[in-house]
Amino acid sequence: MNNLRVRVMVPAALAALLALAVGGCANLPAGSSASSGNGASAPASPGGTGIAALERGALPPGAVFKAESSLVFGTGDQWVGRLAADVGRDVDAVYRYFAEQYPVQGWTLISAVRGKTSLLVFTRQDRTATVELSEGNALTGGSVVVTVSPRSANVNMPAGAAAPRPSAAPATGAVATPVR
Repeated sequence: MNNLRVRVMVPAALAALLALAVGGCANLPAGSSASSGNGASAPASPGGTGIAALERGALPPGAVFKAESSLVFGTGDQWVGRLAADVGRDVDAVYRYFAEQYPVQGWTLISAVRGKTSLLVFTRQDRTATVELSEGNALTGGSVVVTVSPRSANVNMPAGAAAPRPSAAPATGAVATPVR
């Protein structure tokens, strides 16, 4: 009986601890827009607290930070992780914000793809930022996910893993014929 009680209590305790940890993340530097209790998120503030404490300009003005979809480690301009936000209907202005303002902040634009889902890739010193901007539909506005991670020159392969092989794609202009 005691063994059964322990088996039930351990998962429940772990679930409660996980809920506290996740809820606590909303109050870390990314927490300026912590949930107001009704599930709504608050706009990112331009001051020195919350999202702005991560890095000034990490999200465009008016963006509504989504704590439940974000995971951030660190503060200031050395944070890493994922910031998610709703950005409203003017996705073109948000795209321009990232394309124009990130370089002003010292980021170098490496690649940009424009479409229904747009991607911008930036580097700065030893970090990489990937901005994924998705257009909304008739009922919702657009959303953005900014992922910042350390840039590594060395990619360590797990022991025993084979290096990736070049694809056996047909040469340009060639037509692949299915085998029957």
